[in-house]
Amino acid sequence: MGRGMLRIYLGAAPGVGKTYAMLSEAHRRVERGTDCVVAFVEHHDRPRTEVMLHGLEQVPRRRLEYRGGVYPEMDLDAVLARRPQVALVDELAHTNIPGSRHAKRWQDVEELLAAGVDVISTVDIQHLESLGDVVESITGVRQQETVPDEVVRRADQVELVDMSPESLRRRMAHGNIYQPDKVDAALSNYFRPGNLTALRELALLWVADRVDAYLTQYRSDHRVSRIWGSRERIVVGLTGGPEGRTLIRRAARLAEKGAGGEVLAVYIARSDGLTSASPKELALQRTLVEDLGGTFHHVVGDDIPAALLAFARGVNATQIVLGSSRRRSWQYVFGPGVGATVARESGSDLDVHIVTHDEVAKGRGLPVARGARLGRSRRVWGWIAGVAGPPVLAALLSAVDLGLANDMLLFLALTVAAALLGGLMPALASAAVGSLLLNYFYSPPLHRWTIADPKNIVAIVIFVAVGAAVASVVDLAARRTHQAARLRAESEILSFLAGNVLRGETGLEDLLERVRETFGMESAALLERASDVEPWTCAGRVGQGRPVERPDQADVDMPVGDHMALALTGRVLPAEDRRVLAAFAAQAAVVLDRRRLQEEADRARTLAEGNRIRTALLAAVSHDLRTPLAGIKAAVTSLRSEDVEWSEEDRAELLGGIEEGADRLDHLVGNLLDMSRLQTGTVTPLIREIDLDEVVPMALGGVPDGSVDLDVPETLPMVGVDPGLLERAMANLVENAVKYSPSGTPVLVAASALADRVEVRVVDRGPGVPDEAKGRIFEPFQRYGDAPRGAGVGLGLAVARGFAEAMGGTLDAEDTPGGGLTMVLTLRAAVPRPDLLHVAEHAAEPERQAS
Repeated sequence: MGRGMLRIYLGAAPGVGKTYAMLSEAHRRVERGTDCVVAFVEHHDRPRTEVMLHGLEQVPRRRLEYRGGVYPEMDLDAVLARRPQVALVDELAHTNIPGSRHAKRWQDVEELLAAGVDVISTVDIQHLESLGDVVESITGVRQQETVPDEVVRRADQVELVDMSPESLRRRMAHGNIYQPDKVDAALSNYFRPGNLTALRELALLWVADRVDAYLTQYRSDHRVSRIWGSRERIVVGLTGGPEGRTLIRRAARLAEKGAGGEVLAVYIARSDGLTSASPKELALQRTLVEDLGGTFHHVVGDDIPAALLAFARGVNATQIVLGSSRRRSWQYVFGPGVGATVARESGSDLDVHIVTHDEVAKGRGLPVARGARLGRSRRVWGWIAGVAGPPVLAALLSAVDLGLANDMLLFLALTVAAALLGGLMPALASAAVGSLLLNYFYSPPLHRWTIADPKNIVAIVIFVAVGAAVASVVDLAARRTHQAARLRAESEILSFLAGNVLRGETGLEDLLERVRETFGMESAALLERASDVEPWTCAGRVGQGRPVERPDQADVDMPVGDHMALALTGRVLPAEDRRVLAAFAAQAAVVLDRRRLQEEADRARTLAEGNRIRTALLAAVSHDLRTPLAGIKAAVTSLRSEDVEWSEEDRAELLGGIEEGADRLDHLVGNLLDMSRLQTGTVTPLIREIDLDEVVPMALGGVPDGSVDLDVPETLPMVGVDPGLLERAMANLVENAVKYSPSGTPVLVAASALADRVEVRVVDRGPGVPDEAKGRIFEPFQRYGDAPRGAGVGLGLAVARGFAEAMGGTLDAEDTPGGGLTMVLTLRAAVPRPDLLHVAEHAAEPERQAS
C-alpha cells in the first residue's frame, strides 16, 4: 500500500473556522461513500463544532495519567487497527502527554500516512516553526507548540481558511470562540486588530509562496518556457556600473505597484570582457537590493542578451529593467546593444523598461566584441576580405597604373584588414591570393606566372612574410584578450565565492544553489560514498532537474577526492568552465566537512557536559547522599538495638532524625532527577492559566514556619505556567534564600504585575553574591563561597532556572538594597492564547468552526 495523502486547513488565528471546514469536508466524503473516521477532534464546548461531529464515526480516545490528572489523547494503535480511508486529526502542532508513543501529534500523523491512511488536519500559521520569532515580535508570545515547516510543505493539499480581523472579533464578541468571562481580555490582548492583520498577512504570504513553488515545479515538469504572469517579478540587469542603483530603485517602485511584487537583480559576468564591473559597486548594489526586499544573482554568459532573457524566463519574470546604453554614438556601428537586443527578442510575454540615468553615452570603457575571441561574424568577413578582396582590388587597379610598389602596399593593406577582421587563416589566404595576383598582373612578364626581375621576387616574399606576421600578431592578441577576459570572469566568480565565505554564507544548499545558478544548470547535487564498493549517497541537492544517484548519470560531474563528486544536470559545460567548477566543488566539500565538524563538536560538547554532570553526580553520591543515609542507618540501628531501653523522647528524636534525613534525600534525589530531565531536554511543561496564590503558598512547605513573609496580591493577573514546575522552582528559591538568610530575618516573597509580565521576587538579607559570580550560581553543582558540603549538591538554582525557561520565563539574580540577594522570577501573564491553553487542556488552540 502506498503512502497516504495529507490535507491541511491552515488559518491565521484560532477561530477562523479550520475545524469546522475539516468536519464539513468529512461529511462530504462520507456522503460520497468514503470510509472516514474522527481520530481526534476537540470541540472545546463550541456548539456549532460539536454539532458537526454528529454522524461521524469517532475512534475512542486513549486516556493517560500524568501528575495526578487523566488526559485524553488520540489512540494511534486503535486508528491503525481500524485502517480507515480518511482520518481526521485536529491540531497538528499539539504536544502529546508524556507516555504517548510520539512526542508530537504530527509524528502520529506521519505514522498514519506511512500506513496508507489519508489524513485531514488543521494548523495555525503561528505554530509553524520558522515563524516563531516573527509571531513573538507581533503578539509578544513565544509559541511553545510548533510543527516543522517541512511537514506542512510536504502536504498534498494546503487550504487557507481566511477571515477578516473584524469578522473574527465579532465572533469573539458573540461568544463563539471563548467563554464570556474571557472575551474582554482576549479582545484587548491577543485578538487586537493589529495582531490579527499581521497574522493574516503571514498566512496569505506563506500560502502564496507555496503556490508559487507548485507553479515552478509544474512549469519545470512540463517544460513550460513561456512566462505566466501570475505575479509581478521584475528582473534588473546590472553591469556593475554606477547606474545600477538607479535601476534597482526604479524596479522597487514598479514592484510596489503590484501586490506581491518581487525584484531580482542579476549581474552577468561575460567572458569576452565586454563589461568591467567594479566589485565595490556590485557589493553596494547587492546590499541595496537586499535592503529593498529583493535578491541578488550572479550568472555567467557569453551572450548577455540571451543569458538575461534565459534567466528572466527561468524565474517566470514579467518585466525587465535595463539602463540606457553607456556607449558612445560611434560604438553603435558594432551592433544595436544589449537593451535593444533584449527588447527585440523578449517577445510578447516580457515587458522591457529602458531607464535613463546620468551615465548615458559616457562610454563603456571597452569596445563591443561578439562571441568568443574574434566572433563568428568577424571571421566570415575576414574570409571574404582575404579571398574575395584581392580579385576585387586587382579589378580596380586594372584601370590605373600606380606602379608595383604602390600595388603591393594596397594588397598588403588588404591583408592587414583581413587579419584584423578574421585572424591568421584569412590573412594567410589573402597573402597567398594577393601574391599570385601581383605576380600575374603586375610583375613583368605580365600575365604569366614567372618573375623576370629578382627584386620583384624579394618584394613578393617580403609581402607574404609581412602579411603572415601581421596575421599572427592579430591572432595572438585575440587569443590573449580572450584568455584575459576569461580569467577576469573567473576571478570575479571566485572573488564572489570568497566573499560569501567571509560573509558567513557557507550553507551547503546555498552554495549548491549558487553553482546551479552560475552555470545555468537545472540541478546541482553533492554525492559521496564511504568506499569504492559502497553506493553513492546525496549529501545535498538543489534544483528541479532529474534526481542523480551516481556521478555518471549527470551531465557534468566534478570529482572531489576519491569518494565525493559534484554532479550537475541541464547541459554539458565546456572544458574551460571546469576550472571554476572545481573551485566550487572544493568549497562544497569544505562546507560539508565544516558542517560535520560542527555537528561533531556539538556532540562532543554534549558528551563533555554529560561527563561533567556524571562526575558531579558521583561526587554528590559519595558524600551528600551518603551523609543522610548514614544518619538514617544509625537512627534505625539504635532503635532496633535490644541493649538500650529508649525513652519516648529519645525515640521521637531518633524518628525525627530519620524523617529529616529522608526529606533531605527526597529533596536531593528530586533535584538530581530534575537536573537530568533538563539536561536531556525531556521537560515538557503543561501550560495552563493559574493564580499565583494557588501555587506559591504550596512551595513553602519545606521551610520553617515564620521564615517567610508572603505578599502575593489577589488582584494579580493569571499566569500561564506549569503548576508543578512553578512549585518546584519556587520551593528551591525559597529554600536557598532561607538557608543563607540570617536567623530571625524572614525571607520576603512578593509578586507584582509589569506590562504583560508578572514578577515574583524572593528577597533575602544574607551575605549576597558579587556581580561576577551571579551567573555562576545558576550552573549545576555550584555553591557560592564556603558553603558546607552538607548544604546540598548545588542544583537548586540550576533546576529553578531550567524550569523557569521551560515555561517561557526567566530567572535572574539582583542585589537586595541594604544587603542580600534577590531572585527575580519573571512569568508571562496569561490571556486566552493558543500557546497557553495546550496539552493539559488539550488545546494547542483548536481550529474554529465557521459560524
